[in-house]
Amino acid sequence: MEVIKIVGTDDTPSVTLDVANEIFEISGRSLPEDVAVFYEPILDWIDRYSEEATGKTIFNFKLVYFNTASSKMILDILLKLEEMHEAGKDVLVRWHYPEDDEDMEEAGEEYADIVDVPFEQISYSLD
Repeated sequence: MEVIKIVGTDDTPSVTLDVANEIFEISGRSLPEDVAVFYEPILDWIDRYSEEATGKTIFNFKLVYFNTASSKMILDILLKLEEMHEAGKDVLVRWHYPEDDEDMEEAGEEYADIVDVPFEQISYSLD
């Protein structure tokens, strides 16, 4: 499967979807001008991946900020991971957030309540 590797900017997150190296990560800031254009290839890739996924899929979100439009796309990704989990695939979501950022912590908790997929909240220090 092809690798998706997007280098982040001030407005778009870094994205790595790499089956061979078992890296599934979205990190940084997400406020792209057109969220549909940015996230559509990612959602399509996850659809294709879910059909052939074997082993454990650990999907890491390491976002420091996202806007409202991005929050819907993040939910769409999580719903696809939920579908994989319901199909018997081994899926784990890791929501990383700065330890002093209650908003990002709460966002992770809200997503964990919405989707039925194993979910870990991981705080980290910015130091």
